[in-house]
Amino acid sequence: MGLAELIQQALGVLLMAEQELLLFAGFWVLVGTADELAMDCCWLWFRLSGRARTTRISSDAVAAPLRGKAAVFIAAWQEEQVIGHTIRHALAAWRQDDFTLYIGCYGNDAATVCAAMEGAGLDPRVRIVIHERAGPTTKADCLNRLYRALNEDELRSGSRFRCVILHDSEDMVHAAELAVIDAALATADFVQLPVRPEPQPASRWVGGHYVDEFTEAHTKSLVVRDALGAAIPAAGVGCGFSRDMLERIAVGRRLEGSPGPFAAECLTEDYELGVLVSREGGRSRFLRVRDETGELVATRAYFPARLKESVRQKTRWIHGIAFQGWERLGWGGSMADTWMALRDRRGPLTAIVLASSYALVVVEGVLGIPRALGWDVPAMPGPPLLKWMIAAGLFSLLWRSFLRAALTTREYGVLEGVWAVLRIPVANYIAIMAGRDALVSYIRTLRGGQVTWDKTRHDAHPAAGGVAA
Repeated sequence: MGLAELIQQALGVLLMAEQELLLFAGFWVLVGTADELAMDCCWLWFRLSGRARTTRISSDAVAAPLRGKAAVFIAAWQEEQVIGHTIRHALAAWRQDDFTLYIGCYGNDAATVCAAMEGAGLDPRVRIVIHERAGPTTKADCLNRLYRALNEDELRSGSRFRCVILHDSEDMVHAAELAVIDAALATADFVQLPVRPEPQPASRWVGGHYVDEFTEAHTKSLVVRDALGAAIPAAGVGCGFSRDMLERIAVGRRLEGSPGPFAAECLTEDYELGVLVSREGGRSRFLRVRDETGELVATRAYFPARLKESVRQKTRWIHGIAFQGWERLGWGGSMADTWMALRDRRGPLTAIVLASSYALVVVEGVLGIPRALGWDVPAMPGPPLLKWMIAAGLFSLLWRSFLRAALTTREYGVLEGVWAVLRIPVANYIAIMAGRDALVSYIRTLRGGQVTWDKTRHDAHPAAGGVAA
């Protein structure tokens, strides 16, 4: 076989791959475009009709006494760099006194215990709980230990807490958070506030892509979920549960052999907990509120700045939400719940479609070389619908880029809005790698692998004035 025949055969294989990739990626991009357009239309309608308004809170309301005692749970393992800043800032920012910070630590993590004690000082609003087991166990297990401490404190004091709020060790809370959650729980059983990733000049690409994704999700997607009455997943930070609802979930867990309301065998116990509120007949809310200065009442934090850590974190999210969520939560609920569950669990499919799309780009690039040299490289005929799929994909890319840039610009300024578009390929690459690793991780657990606390290490805190590296 001569060189010319080999080249012709190779080109034939590439042409076949081109068409198959076009059909596969084109179909799923078309489905995704329809899904996102439906979400965008709902959001625009709710905005125009006033059902998705961002409300305001006055300075007087921010400082008003709470309707009842609040417990704030923070699980900490090897968080000596940030836990002290989190505690000090929360104690200084929140103007109410009727709350207790429950900090879960481990006896074999002396650095974190010391940092927490230093941050707390002599403030009686801080309760450091040392887990009787050596760490790390799992975040859910640590939270269950805090829940047990809460129950013990209630028995000793004879008084009951009104709500439980979750936070992470690296969080910088907003001064109005307690007031907003406390007021909302008068008519709801669970409240989620936005999360605001902080820009990181040293990590514009990896750390910065969280800015774009959380802004879009917490400006649009969760707003639509709230307006539709669908289940609101808990983010694990800036979220509050009524004490009665948490106890109701804990009772159900105990019947399954769990010591508390948090599922130790689940990688995304916070997400699951939020969905269970709806399953228990409770009312969930996602609230966007601004203070008198116009600042969004949200939890600020630095997210992973390095590629490996970002992929590992998102692997855990996809594994817990897509695979474990399907397995543990099923598909119950309303039509809106089913739609949102499909969106939540599309991570693995998204990774495959994105990988196929980028493979198509590579194939087109290779085929473009002989065409640029003037070779006669015929294009294989495709179905008439294919050109409409391609057009829909191009429209989707342009529209998604515009909307993401607009939403990011609104919260962070024009410069971050421009970066939001430039970071799309980085976000896609992370999604592809995380989807692949999540599948491998899930298969490993099916073979008997144990769920571990695969946490992200934090070395910087927004309240410290430093910048994450």
